[in-house]
Amino acid sequence: MLFDNLQNKQIQKGKQESQFNTETMLPISEIKDGYCILKDGGIRAILRADGINLDLKNFDEIQTILEQYKRFLNGLEFPLQFLVRNTYLDLREYLQYVSRNIDQLDPGALKQQGQSYLSFLEDINMKQGLIFVKEFYVVVPYYVNEQDTDQIKKPWRSKFMDTLNAKDDVETIVSRYRNFVKGQKMLNTRIALIQEGLAGLGIRTTQLNTKDVISLLFSVYNPLLDSTQAQREEK
Repeated sequence: MLFDNLQNKQIQKGKQESQFNTETMLPISEIKDGYCILKDGGIRAILRADGINLDLKNFDEIQTILEQYKRFLNGLEFPLQFLVRNTYLDLREYLQYVSRNIDQLDPGALKQQGQSYLSFLEDINMKQGLIFVKEFYVVVPYYVNEQDTDQIKKPWRSKFMDTLNAKDDVETIVSRYRNFVKGQKMLNTRIALIQEGLAGLGIRTTQLNTKDVISLLFSVYNPLLDSTQAQREEK
């Protein structure tokens, strides 16, 4: 009888864990063609943006950039989300690139200098934290009911509770797909508008594809695991 009760408790615990896992807590239903499809039917596109070093600009140039940026924001008819991430610089791909080029060199002083440079970079890459970089992203939204300002301004707690539905019925999935087909065109128009406006400021933007979006979300929600995985791949 005691073992039966313990077994039933374990079964109930397993059901609760499967019902409310990390995936359930996220507002994202799926990622398709680089777009994040939310559980409420909304769509998000993520743009990676280059930064501008204002310290290298004179006073007049800074004032011009700020004025153009102000006009850019005032000309928008939809909300935007700007994401700034502080992260460590990953040199693995660059190390592989340098190593391949060094192997193609003939033996001599140039190859020795290249190997010394490679050893220097490998030492920096092993000591994570020496090179700290900022990443800039722009999240472009599309809402199911664009005219429904109450839904757009809905408190984040209410939006979070709406994402706790562990399962979707067929009707919800079909409706979400129709919203995606409808909203993708409008979202592409907004993306072009954002890219054109930021290009006028000298900021180059690139839309993330599906692989990049998954990698970004994984590193955001699993920062320690992402760092550990990178170290294992190096070994």
